[in-house]
Formats: sequence, C-alpha cells, structure tokens
Amino acid sequence: MNKQELITTVADRTGLNRNDAVKAVEGVFDAITDAMKRGEEVRLVGFGTFASSQRKASTGRNPRTGEPLEIGASVQPKFKAGKGLKDACNG
Repeated sequence: MNKQELITTVADRTGLNRNDAVKAVEGVFDAITDAMKRGEEVRLVGFGTFASSQRKASTGRNPRTGEPLEIGASVQPKFKAGKGLKDACNG
C-alpha cells in the first residue's frame, strides 16, 4: 500500500471526503515527524512506538576500493510494533 492508497482507504473507512482524508493522513505524519525531531517517542498503544536513536560515527570501507571511509554520526528513526499489530499480522 502506498500513500495514495492509504488516503483512499482512510476516506472509505471514515466517510471523510478525499481532501479531508489527505489532511488527516498528512497531519498524522507531520505530528509523528515533529515529535521525533524533538527527540520524543510517539507511543500508540496496540500499534507500536516510533522513536529515534543516536548512531555513533564509525569507520567503514569503500566496497570498490577497500579504502577506509568515515561514516558520520546520525539520528536513526526506529519503529517497534506493538502487541496488537503483531497479533493482527499473525492471526
């Protein structure tokens, strides 16, 4: 499912018109993104938790040349599925 299919599904299931469904989906994405930018977790009970974690700088290797390559520190987004989502996928 891509973003447009998600918007269509939200519109169908909620009775919202397409424009309102677009605003709702975009609003959820924006709220999660903004919270993660601030270093906060977004915990949706039964669905999962969105969080960010620090990744340390490291040294890697260029696969073509074998030369050492510095990989900078970064913040990585993470998602951990909740019990309800896991159960739904396995049941």
